[in-house]
Amino acid sequence: MVLKVFFPSCCSSAESGILIGRWISEQNSAVILAVVHFPFIPVQVKQYLSEVQRVTKVSVSVLGSWSNSKQEKEESLSEFLEDLGSIFSHEPWIQISKEGDSKFWSCSTLQKHSNNPKEEEIILVYYDQRKVMLSHLHPPLATATSADHKADDASKLSAVFDTVAKSKILFMTDRYDDGPIKLTHWQSDGVEASIIVELMKQASVPACMLLTFLLSLISGICRSRVLKFWPLSFLWSKLSTCEQLGHRLQHLQVISSNKKAQNQTQLMRKANIFVSLLIDVALGILLMSWLYRKNRIGHLADTLIPVADHVAEELQDLLQWLMGAPAGLKMNRALDQVLGRFFLYHIHLWISYIHLMSPFIEMILWYVGLSACLGLTVALCILSDIIALLTFHIYCFYVYGARLYCLKIYGLSSLWRLFRGKKWNVLRQRVDSCSYDLDQLFIGTLLFTILLFLLPTTALYYLVFTLLRLLVVIVQGLIHLLVDLIDSLPLYSIILRLCRSYRLAAGVKFRVLEQQDGKPLRLLMQINPLSYGSVIQTYRLPTYSCYPKDSWTSLCKKLFLGELIYPWKHKGEKQD
Repeated sequence: MVLKVFFPSCCSSAESGILIGRWISEQNSAVILAVVHFPFIPVQVKQYLSEVQRVTKVSVSVLGSWSNSKQEKEESLSEFLEDLGSIFSHEPWIQISKEGDSKFWSCSTLQKHSNNPKEEEIILVYYDQRKVMLSHLHPPLATATSADHKADDASKLSAVFDTVAKSKILFMTDRYDDGPIKLTHWQSDGVEASIIVELMKQASVPACMLLTFLLSLISGICRSRVLKFWPLSFLWSKLSTCEQLGHRLQHLQVISSNKKAQNQTQLMRKANIFVSLLIDVALGILLMSWLYRKNRIGHLADTLIPVADHVAEELQDLLQWLMGAPAGLKMNRALDQVLGRFFLYHIHLWISYIHLMSPFIEMILWYVGLSACLGLTVALCILSDIIALLTFHIYCFYVYGARLYCLKIYGLSSLWRLFRGKKWNVLRQRVDSCSYDLDQLFIGTLLFTILLFLLPTTALYYLVFTLLRLLVVIVQGLIHLLVDLIDSLPLYSIILRLCRSYRLAAGVKFRVLEQQDGKPLRLLMQINPLSYGSVIQTYRLPTYSCYPKDSWTSLCKKLFLGELIYPWKHKGEKQD
């Protein structure tokens, strides 16, 4: 059977001593964690390992001996190291020795209590202890037929990764401590960095407590009964700016929570939210500084009114074209004139409203620009709401045309069932047979003829205003896609993958270092980083707004039947 010994590369130049680590009997593997140097007292070593095992829940024990003949020249050292196997009873007892400047190491096992000792093939695997401890091994995402085999390999590797990751308490003692036990591991020369990190964590506690108090106060105000009254509740549910502010408020509550993350996924989620919020605010401040430089707010206000007038004039020209003979189509002149004048009157009202608000436009934009300090996503949501307000007349035209067109479509379908002697059963939600008298058939025929001949005029107005409405919805949809991208993109994970790719491990690969007959095979374990697509798929943050849950077929059906399409509806909300 093959014995696999995972040896930390940072201990290759350590002084002679004993090897401590974890024995994984299911895999016939030994994970070496550190080297205890001479001199030491065996009782103190056992007490120290029992304390480490109690804290880390990892069965850490003495696995064997380590001899560095470059450091020790005594001939009796090898005999002394063999005698340690009787003090620290472990089967098998692993003996690793480095022979001077030679690149080949000798590794053997001792089994004193075995009746039939067998020669085991030994594979010595070097691993970077720091990278393995800081990395997080991700399960395979493939769903192919080899997924079970990959999962088995991942479970074997996860035992090694978990052993090193859970043994952090072991790495807090090094060879420079004044205690009776002196160790060599990856952090032997850099414990001071961990102390600085702990001090920074302790210093951030008061700031998080203050932020938590402020956020709880803001959340209490948002949940108060004042916001549940009709005007405020309607605005809060329909304005995307309010939705985004509520979404960011939830993010701040997650970040400022003093509850410790239970696993790596929760920790990465907090870090991704923090970096996303930080970059969002930084981009918002840059946008705000650009807007208030060179009086760009004033130029934007001076441009907004002429643009609104130009859009209104184009709509008037479009309605004049529809009131004539559009594309040579023969329209019902009476209905055409009524609809055209009705919509022209609304445009006139809209132009009057815009000119009434023109003296206050610059002041409104000046205060709106200040909201960019809350983040670029908030500024984009305000832009989407401004577009919705400026195109409210187009939305009204769409609603009027859709309601009139829908009324005629359902009227024609109902009268068509009348001709076939059928009717819609509301209680059973099905079409049943029904007998009609002569008067009902006559009135039905008359109404069907009127609705059928008026349908082309109504359908043309509905088609034009639906296209205009879809154009506005597409612009708002692109803005919301950008907001969702900023909200959901795991920026911290992507930066971590770019700068510290070993932190996000998808697996490992082995490279052969040296191989010689009679010597153990020496391999170098290297970490395969997670791909960028897998990083985004694994750590993508949830967003408040969702993509339309209607399929393209359902959307086309709604457009054909004249049903209203509400782009502000989100997942979980009921539609009428």
